[in-house]
Amino acid sequence: MKAAKILASCTYSPETLKIISKAFDDAWADIAEHFAGDAGRAAAARERLAHAVLIAATNVSHESGQIKGMALQIMALSYPGSWLDPSCKFPDRKARRTAALH
Repeated sequence: MKAAKILASCTYSPETLKIISKAFDDAWADIAEHFAGDAGRAAAARERLAHAVLIAATNVSHESGQIKGMALQIMALSYPGSWLDPSCKFPDRKARRTAALH
């Protein structure tokens, strides 16, 4: 789990790491359903969320609810139209090659 390694590699006190981990887990619980059925997107989203939580943890108080809220805002701002967006349909490789030849 790359997201867990990202969170564990930080230099925070054990208590702060608990708060950050709770914020991450709570935030993931809110958005996980959007990535159900696509392990690649889920792993990438978890990694992006881990980074967002760490950014939020440096910018808000050390209260898990506030960190979670800011991390979800960061995700929302970087999410629409990205390859993580489940509603964003990318053509398969063959279709892209065919389109490029015409």
